[in-house]
Amino acid sequence: MTPGEPLSPGDGDRSTGGEASDSAHRAVEPSDHGGYERARRALEEARAAARAAGKSVGHGRASPARGRARQSGTRRRWSGSGPDSRDPQSLGKLTGRIAAERGWQPKISEGALFGMWEQIVGSEIAAHANPTELRDNVLHIQAESTAWATQLRYVQAQILAKISSAAGDGIVTSLRITGPKGPSWRKGERHIRGRGPRDTYG
Repeated sequence: MTPGEPLSPGDGDRSTGGEASDSAHRAVEPSDHGGYERARRALEEARAAARAAGKSVGHGRASPARGRARQSGTRRRWSGSGPDSRDPQSLGKLTGRIAAERGWQPKISEGALFGMWEQIVGSEIAAHANPTELRDNVLHIQAESTAWATQLRYVQAQILAKISSAAGDGIVTSLRITGPKGPSWRKGERHIRGRGPRDTYG
């Protein structure tokens, strides 16, 4: 517009409208700035609350494992250096447990006792008497002669003490010592008394 050019009616309106628009923009800026501050403070408060709740700020919710650990108040613990059911076990211990569970213990005890007989009672007694059966905690011993059977009956308390020390208490509670057996026609544990002396082959 030149200095001498007259103003048209619309020019005044445009000038007035531009000034009004600038003033309106300036009036909006302070309110927008205040809203930003309020939003920023609200975000900081939300982050602080998330930290207090144990959440990882900026990564969404906490992982399930961490959340459960914090809720329960316990930490994951590894196996210590002490004995554990998952530790390697010796073969003897495992077989002993299986034998006890399946009722094999009496036979295993009998085999161990017979196998260690010489170490338990000594070489002299073992040379003249041997165990023959272990039944109901009674150890049957057969001596090679009546004299040796009599001698072993005198020292059976000492023999029992040696057996308990080697095989354990309660494995053998008493001894039954017998001498050499003569020929017999008896079969089995039970029998009926015969008629007495007679001519068997007549």
